[in-house]
Amino acid sequence: MSTATESTLDIEISLTETAPCTKQIRLRIPAAAVNTRVDTAMSAFLADAAMPGFRRGKAPKALVEKRFGAAIMQETRQQLMGEAYSRAIEDHKLRPITDPRPIAGESMPELARGKDFSFGVEIEVAPEFEVPDFAGFDVKKPTIEVTNEHVDGEILRLSYRWGTPSRIDSALEHLDRMLGRAVVTVDGRDGVYMETDKALCVVPAKEDEGKGQLLGLIFEGLDKALLGKKSGDTIKVSTTGSDAHEREELRGKTIHVEYTIGEAERITPRSTKELSEMFGVESEEIFREQVRDALEQRRDGEQRSAMREQVAEQLLEKIDFALPSKLSEEQASRTLEQQRMELLSRGIEPTAVELRLAELRGKSEQSAKDRLKLFFIMARLSEHFGVQVTEQELNGRISMMAAQQGARPEQMRAQIEKAGRMSDVISNIRDAKVSDRIISQAKVSDIAADEYNKIVEAKTKARA
Repeated sequence: MSTATESTLDIEISLTETAPCTKQIRLRIPAAAVNTRVDTAMSAFLADAAMPGFRRGKAPKALVEKRFGAAIMQETRQQLMGEAYSRAIEDHKLRPITDPRPIAGESMPELARGKDFSFGVEIEVAPEFEVPDFAGFDVKKPTIEVTNEHVDGEILRLSYRWGTPSRIDSALEHLDRMLGRAVVTVDGRDGVYMETDKALCVVPAKEDEGKGQLLGLIFEGLDKALLGKKSGDTIKVSTTGSDAHEREELRGKTIHVEYTIGEAERITPRSTKELSEMFGVESEEIFREQVRDALEQRRDGEQRSAMREQVAEQLLEKIDFALPSKLSEEQASRTLEQQRMELLSRGIEPTAVELRLAELRGKSEQSAKDRLKLFFIMARLSEHFGVQVTEQELNGRISMMAAQQGARPEQMRAQIEKAGRMSDVISNIRDAKVSDRIISQAKVSDIAADEYNKIVEAKTKARA
């Protein structure tokens, strides 16, 4: 039991673990402490109470209690509950990841003079674990030389990205894009689940093997459904929500989309000469060199990302703990938003980012648990290393994202803030710094990028 002082409450705290990462907190405030706090609240109110026929602070206590007593008791009750809960968190060094909720089957009691005030809440807390020895981590550094073929491929990509879109009424071809009306229904649910008149869709490229993204979901055979169609035509496609989808009601359900093609457009690519002029470069040769420099910078970033991904894999292998019993939609959504910010910061185009996120939604439930597990690990290790994200680092990341998306930094910041994703950007910077700390202590060796990709592909197949 806590010791009563002039400024603190006398509180009895009991703690019970009812499930992995779930704590049940029971608190009791003795009647004497309740009386003292109620009297203090009543005296403070009396000193400032203004009632008709009486000067401020001179109204009779009985009259004030009759008129305002219930409200004063309710406010005092809330204050006592908040103070008692905060004390429990502080004294037991708990790290809540959810707001407190009433214990199932129990109601919150009313506050009354002369009676102990006892109540209970339940919270989920961050998992605890031992920090491993990072000297035992083995990290491969993939290396690759940027070739003329890479430069040609990047210029081709830029030629389409900055190409001229034109409205088409003819049959759709690969990479044509469109806006249309989407109506979504879900097996087992009555009526329309959702609908929108502004669903963006792109006919999958030939190398995508028919898979494409629509409304954040991956659909097999989307190319066959769209190729040859025209504006005004309607297609119907279906997919199955993964067991790890951030919306619980879609997990494992068959999702049907009726998509009516609206405006469609095709990109006419720019020539290298036109790209050079657009970027203000004197010649095509200098433009190619600038593209090469950009690719080398991207390669270095991808190299670092690959090393950080290996760190993440080994953290998951070496650290084990039970997760909260139920993955909430909010937690699942947050891990996806962090992925979005990380991919955008690497210079990946928004359409490609959405495709990658759609693929992540389709991963197994274990993959979703691993992402959430890694979130808790990184949060804990940031405390272990004392990692902080400075305003300068945040501004630098936003400026980099803005440059990669062709926007001004202030525009990018406004977009991020409006979407409520600033915390995800900060988390990505924090996680990168944590990973780099680990890499600095790990055993690092070079490996050819082709060989590294084979290893990654083999791991992916083994997990499938």
